[in-house]
Amino acid sequence: MKKRLLGLIMAMLLTLTACGGPEVLPDSEEPQSDGPVIAYVPLDDRPDNMERVEYLAASLGYQLAMPEPDLYRTRLDGQPKNENGTQCGDPWQLVQWVLAQEEAGCDRYILSLDQLHSGGLVNSRSETSFETALPNGGIIETVLLLEDLLTALSGGGNTVWLLDSVMRLAPTVGYREGSLEMYNWIRDFGTRPRKTLTGEELTIENIWESYWQGPNQEDLYLETAEAMGAVSADEVYGPMQNVDDSMASRQRKLLLTDGVQKLLSQPGFEGFRLLIGIDDSSLEDCIQKNEIAYLRQGLRDGDWLLSGVDDLAFKALARLYLDDSGWTGAGAAVRYYGDSEHEPACDYDFQPLTEIMAEHFAFFGLTEQKDAALQVLVLTQPAGEGQKASYYNALIADLNACRKDRRPVILIDAGNGRYGTAFHDALTRETELGWLLSYAGFLDMAIVTGTALSHGVARYAVLQRGGGDQAMERGFARTLADSILKDFCYKNVVREELLAYVRNDLGGDPNNFWTPDVDRNAILSRLESGMDAAVKDVVRNLTQSKLLTDLSPSLLSAPAPYKEGDWCAIALTDYGFPWDRAFEISMKIQLGSFPQSQTE
Repeated sequence: MKKRLLGLIMAMLLTLTACGGPEVLPDSEEPQSDGPVIAYVPLDDRPDNMERVEYLAASLGYQLAMPEPDLYRTRLDGQPKNENGTQCGDPWQLVQWVLAQEEAGCDRYILSLDQLHSGGLVNSRSETSFETALPNGGIIETVLLLEDLLTALSGGGNTVWLLDSVMRLAPTVGYREGSLEMYNWIRDFGTRPRKTLTGEELTIENIWESYWQGPNQEDLYLETAEAMGAVSADEVYGPMQNVDDSMASRQRKLLLTDGVQKLLSQPGFEGFRLLIGIDDSSLEDCIQKNEIAYLRQGLRDGDWLLSGVDDLAFKALARLYLDDSGWTGAGAAVRYYGDSEHEPACDYDFQPLTEIMAEHFAFFGLTEQKDAALQVLVLTQPAGEGQKASYYNALIADLNACRKDRRPVILIDAGNGRYGTAFHDALTRETELGWLLSYAGFLDMAIVTGTALSHGVARYAVLQRGGGDQAMERGFARTLADSILKDFCYKNVVREELLAYVRNDLGGDPNNFWTPDVDRNAILSRLESGMDAAVKDVVRNLTQSKLLTDLSPSLLSAPAPYKEGDWCAIALTDYGFPWDRAFEISMKIQLGSFPQSQTE
């Protein structure tokens, strides 16, 4: 009776603090991990590559060392340049930073190759030069820069995860004067079928030729030029200039990745792992097809090529922890709701969701088992519009049954926005969100899959080892809260209002607040007020939830085969737009003290 009364009092207090200003720890009292240091060069400065990686690292007991943000920041057209005078990161300075970490004794690395050879993902889609600028005005061949760095890291028992990508079908709109019209032309060109190369035909030179030829030797160059308005041979070059430049970037990108694969195949690089993500793709028999096949044949044991790019750091970090902790794999049961799991989950996937899931299961050492304790619940796009509610209600019923049956859950929203806010509202009303191992639903579905599984499997491994210390628990709380709050509250609620406000009230572009230059303080004020209203119910749900704290095998024979505790207070501050666009936001998640863990 006393325990129940105490629980009710705690719930009331947490509700009051969530609504009226939570009591949170000052930064000076925030627990810090004293675990191993990972030197990390991000893909760019978006939240998925910065603070969310920091949260995940903290939840696994790591310290994350990162360069100054200006060295890996991306700037869109019209925005202030970085200190190096460009719109992209500074590969030379980043290499020097990594070498300094090696000199200081670091032995774990997660390094984005797109950042180290191109200054970030966006620039890698547009860069054609094979030379890297030096501070003194000189240059160095990019291939040599990478080779020198990786060779320097090859000794001393280092563990090095290298993150790379298969270039998407078209460059970025609003970068290097890329227009939406040109993006559509280049993407259309990329989606056209190519000849399938196999065996001895599968060479880089033949892949480059295949960019311009259809499966029956169709001249895609001329076909595209005519579609773009060229009426004579003399007019072909003008409209095709941007397509030519994009293909040159593809050639460069493939050659650089091939060079890294060849280097890693040599003795001395056994501690390196190459993780290649397939950037925005297409179900069509597209331009990426032969590139993917070529890179697959160059993978060593322990290297991977998977769908998704923005989740690469999550996957590498989770896999690094699993390896460090002696993970031997686990069984997991997968249940789909929506009846479309055998189709690509969105226009930017080239595989059905079930195939993407299977490949990620293999990466994390998961085996699908119907009776497994670990549950993965996936809401797909609805096969029938009139059945939306029945799909997500069935998932919610099973989620609550898992809670009752003590089966931990990884929850994936692969509905691609088709359920609007209804699914999220129902989850907030009817479930205990803070009890989840992980949740993802914000981005394209290949990325959502990798995000949810990396967060969830890593947390499951921590709990099987008896749980973490205060710093790890707080890192996990931020990891889960960030995923839920941004998807539930920003993506489908606040962002929609902001898009209309920027366009209609300010006459601006939601994809870049600098073209034209609009009142960014007014946009930020709208964001703050919108989020303050939108997050209340979700924050209340989280703070009134229980938190899984221990799933170690020693508890299996106990009356309660796991331990759980109460959540802490949550406050959200320091909202921002990392790229001065409305697509995504950053925010600081401040936490109160965790109450003492208890066994149910």
